Amino acid sequence: MNATGTMLIDLVLLFFIYSLTGWCIEVCLKYIQYHRFINRGFLTGPICPIYGTGAVLITVAVHLLTPFEEAFGTTFVISFLLCGGVEYFTSWYLEKRFHARWWDYSQKPMNLHGRVWIGNLILFGLGGVAIVHFFNPVLFTILDRIALLTKEIAVGVLAAVCASDYAMTHFILKLVKTSVECSQADNTEEISLEIRRTLTDKSVFYRRFAEAYPDVIYRTDRIKARLAEIKAETEMLKKEAEQRAQDLTKKVGQIAEPTALVKASLIERQGNLIALLYDEKTANEEVKALKATIDADLERLENRPITKIENIIRK
Repeated sequence: MNATGTMLIDLVLLFFIYSLTGWCIEVCLKYIQYHRFINRGFLTGPICPIYGTGAVLITVAVHLLTPFEEAFGTTFVISFLLCGGVEYFTSWYLEKRFHARWWDYSQKPMNLHGRVWIGNLILFGLGGVAIVHFFNPVLFTILDRIALLTKEIAVGVLAAVCASDYAMTHFILKLVKTSVECSQADNTEEISLEIRRTLTDKSVFYRRFAEAYPDVIYRTDRIKARLAEIKAETEMLKKEAEQRAQDLTKKVGQIAEPTALVKASLIERQGNLIALLYDEKTANEEVKALKATIDADLERLENRPITKIENIIRK
């Protein structure tokens, strides 16, 4: 087998290794949270494919860029973007395909549609650096020492087991999708309760899924439509409130502005207008007399002593 074929086999093995590692991480985190073992794998077996997929994509992307750049910062950015894209696409696909959202980061800071958020993206970046620059060199060294035939057999067996596992998971998700579509409930909590009851009445494989993802958000088309209506109504109310606030601010400003200041501003603008329009060469005697009267009145106003009230108003 050529070098490309060998590399593909190694990448498949890396996929399973990191999928198992991701499963272990998920199980440990849930054990800390719930103080009991929970199989957090999307499939029934001990793997989380999303971890393996992200690790392989990072490995390939960094390998392709190695002739040009191989700094830690570059690896971090690649991991940040690639794994974020994988998580976002996976969330979107599962929701579209099965009417369920497996995770929701809507309450997290700097999230994108509740599918990804900045905290996870930073961890993805750091994890990618660890994978490419620390773990992969060790794993590739170990894989190079294993006979090619042994690796081929391992890949075949693991792929067959994974395919069977996926088939079982697919049937479970089809049941979930059918239950969601047939549900007459009007909110996600009621639908979640119905799904949990349905899965609990089935075999251990179905119950495992219900226990692994207790916080799955199920949404029917009716609920999605209602959520869209609520969002539109909220936006409309927000705009109306902002407009009312602006109108109120304007009215308050008009009420609070002293009449003396308005008059002074008006007189100043009238003076500017007269200065622009008045031409001494073309003006007749009547216009000149009117201009002289206005100038005299303005001078008299400027020379008037400022009262205490006017001083307060000007301040």
